[in-house]
Amino acid sequence: MTVTRSLLLFLLAAIAEIGGAWLVWQGVREHRGLLFIGAGVAALGAYGFIATLQPESSFGRILAAYGGIFVAGSLAWGAAIDGFRPDRYDLIGAALCLLGVAVIMYSPRGAG
Repeated sequence: MTVTRSLLLFLLAAIAEIGGAWLVWQGVREHRGLLFIGAGVAALGAYGFIATLQPESSFGRILAAYGGIFVAGSLAWGAAIDGFRPDRYDLIGAALCLLGVAVIMYSPRGAG
């Protein structure tokens, strides 16, 4: 259950962070206005809060592992929302990042 909760929190964090950055991008680069920028800033703040809900207690470990989620999630967002088509190297890189997430977060650890 802890791994499932952790993965769901990573997914929510990715939606908040990537979505927030996308909204700011739309507001500034695509001239969609302050409403998009404000919604993006709020979503980015939500991302910071969501990260605190992870069952792991180490900030560095959570953020390091989340980096891999961010890489894969950014490619997925681009494909789903912006029509970006990742090539095989993008997909290989994302898979390596997700493997890193698994090693960092979910490897069995001893007392030492």
